[in-house]
Amino acid sequence: MTDHPAVPSGKPTSYSRVTLSRIMTAVDVNLYGTVHGGVLMKFVDDVAGAAAARHSGGTAVTASIDEIVFSEPVRVGDLVHAHAQVNWTGSTSMEVGVRVVAERWDSAEDEPVRVATAYLVFVGVDVGGAPRPVRPVLPETPEDERRFREAEIRRAHRLARRRAIQAHRAA
Repeated sequence: MTDHPAVPSGKPTSYSRVTLSRIMTAVDVNLYGTVHGGVLMKFVDDVAGAAAARHSGGTAVTASIDEIVFSEPVRVGDLVHAHAQVNWTGSTSMEVGVRVVAERWDSAEDEPVRVATAYLVFVGVDVGGAPRPVRPVLPETPEDERRFREAEIRRAHRLARRRAIQAHRAA
């Protein structure tokens, strides 16, 4: 068993916020002429990983993608921004929420369009790859509090689903 230092003091939600931006190009396109969902999924994982690492103060790895919803297609030339923050923390895990918006290349004066949202679970790991304690997240605003509470609901559902599947397999 690996010894871990005490859990560091908590950090406010704003400490973990990260934004990544990129222009989508022809290499990102699927057979339908829009940006491939897998390209966006990698982009989501990249920004979520940056937020998790920032919050936890070290290496954090993707444990699961709890949910990803694509609401609008992304096109070549769109400037896409992925915004991430840690919504909830456990002893070694964190939920990171991601919102992806696109600035349309042909209507740059319009408001950005929400194109995807996602929730991912990350685990802080030490140099040997073992889970390590992560600092608590400290919600700052009513919106942060709402995200924290909803993350607890998603966690309860993940755990209940895992128990139900294990019980079914054991039967």
